[in-house]
Amino acid sequence: MKTILLAGAAMVIGSVGTATAADVLLPPVVEAPYVEAPAPVEAASGWYLRGDVGYASHSLDTPFFFQGSNASYVPFATSELRSSYSVGVGVGYQVNSYLRTDVTVDYFSDADFRGSTRGGCGVAVACTSRDLSFVNGLSLLANAYVDFYKHGRFTLYGGAGLGGTHVDWGGLGNTSCSDANPALCDPTVTHGGHASWRFTYALMAGASVDITCNLKADIGYRYRRVAGGKMFGYALNGGPGYDEGFASHEARGGLRYSFGGCAQEEVYIEPAPILPPVYK
Repeated sequence: MKTILLAGAAMVIGSVGTATAADVLLPPVVEAPYVEAPAPVEAASGWYLRGDVGYASHSLDTPFFFQGSNASYVPFATSELRSSYSVGVGVGYQVNSYLRTDVTVDYFSDADFRGSTRGGCGVAVACTSRDLSFVNGLSLLANAYVDFYKHGRFTLYGGAGLGGTHVDWGGLGNTSCSDANPALCDPTVTHGGHASWRFTYALMAGASVDITCNLKADIGYRYRRVAGGKMFGYALNGGPGYDEGFASHEARGGLRYSFGGCAQEEVYIEPAPILPPVYK
């Protein structure tokens, strides 16, 4: 009888222990899948080539020359530098979505110079000299631009450049004619033109549009300021002559071809949320 009671008690205690152990065991944990947060998309960068054509309106500071008859420098009575065309090429680098730099070489074609001086001449006491010449130049500039506004395919930018221009003045021909009788003139005197490198700076603004992911069309304005220098040499009793510099206001259009692939904006994709554990 005692043996039977002990056996029953053991069974009861064992069943209670089993139930207690079952109660404290946790269900298996099924972890949520790991999703790696994507990194920011890199800004577009790379090398590009450019080509531009333009129309330049020039404004010349009043030139002057040394007049041998009175041993003094005399300004031209009138002076005008007419418009011309320009063409240029360059190579650049897109640093990021907002900053780019390039080096450009631009040539502006012959711009005609028309001027006049007053003084005495062989045919009359008072006469006016008609002075004709031309100038062209080759500019080498290092430029930097900020693409400050982007919307779809369109970009607005501003920039500045520093460098030099090789200014080449043609020979200056002056013909002195009587003020009283303009048909009565001295023979034309020709002064040899002068060429030299001059300091130059430029300011730019414009817009570009994406034709393809690699090709952009560009239209813009450039202000170019060229320092003064010698224009022509001595002939008879006149010369040499100097100009105090000139400015060019240019309307330009061109293309830029990028080797860096399609441009991408800097964006950041929000990481996917990490889900809490799911219990089963």
